[in-house]
Amino acid sequence: MEARMNNPVMVLPGTLDALQAAGRTYENTGLPARTVHLVHLRASQINGCSFCVEMHTREALDDGESVERLTAVAAWRESRRFTEAERAALALTEAVTRIADRPEAVSDEVWDAAADIYDEKQLAALVMQIATINMWNRVNATIRQPAGAAPRS
Repeated sequence: MEARMNNPVMVLPGTLDALQAAGRTYENTGLPARTVHLVHLRASQINGCSFCVEMHTREALDDGESVERLTAVAAWRESRRFTEAERAALALTEAVTRIADRPEAVSDEVWDAAADIYDEKQLAALVMQIATINMWNRVNATIRQPAGAAPRS
């Protein structure tokens, strides 16, 4: 498969730098990188972004994540491999990613579960990570950015 066009983040000056900066917003908040990897992978699975699924799986593995946990992300509710905090982050990820699929975009139950675990700064970082990966997924899925290849520039 070939991408439909050069990746928009490469076409529009400053876009790549801005989005990479947004991707680093979780740093120094106490939100674990391990959680960020899980969030990125789950949203990418939901959105069918093969480029991002592959990239975030590799990043997680490089950071020491286990193959067993990564293969369980798609079925995290049925797995005992995730902490309560990770489950809250994954539930929030699914709600935000599927925001139009229900009358109440993010239920109080999902929100409260995350807010009970993460402080305001961590919760803000989590929301921004979910929003950012969804943006990347939508760009890459739209242009059909193939997995296993660097974005066309």
